[in-house]
Amino acid sequence: MFHPGQKLDSFFAVCSLFTMFFRAGCLPRAAWTGCRRMGNLTSSSAGGLSSTACAQYVQEVVTQNCVVIFSKTTCPYCKMAKNVFNEIGATYKVVELDEHNDGRRLQEALARMTGARTVPRVFINGNCIGGGSDTKQLHQQGKLVPLIEQCAPCCAASSSDGSGSGQFESAK
Repeated sequence: MFHPGQKLDSFFAVCSLFTMFFRAGCLPRAAWTGCRRMGNLTSSSAGGLSSTACAQYVQEVVTQNCVVIFSKTTCPYCKMAKNVFNEIGATYKVVELDEHNDGRRLQEALARMTGARTVPRVFINGNCIGGGSDTKQLHQQGKLVPLIEQCAPCCAASSSDGSGSGQFESAK
């Protein structure tokens, strides 16, 4: 049998556990996937990229590729954005933040740069066009292909480490 103090200790232990999961940012997934933090679990803040380096990395990737999607592998809106570019045959570069060692810091840099922390963050020709719903809406309005056609020549041929369905060719 429990005495009142034991019940209270158990309650506080459970609260501490939930607090730990909440602070790690994985409370909704804790029951079915365990607590999986973005990036490398063993990296410390000293071992990863600085926030300045993360911002420079984002800027480099966005400058060197016509279409860039900063994504997470399990995000349905990220899949939506990728599907839109696959449908139109556009080549795109994907940075999967949940698989990147500095994914959390990259997402923070994206939030500072774009004003939104959500994924996906989709860039065309160096400009953030928004997320998955924004990308789909631009496509439905017939505005996405013209944006891609405006890509600078240096961005027209994406690097081989990108994803997508091949070189974009407009149907003029």
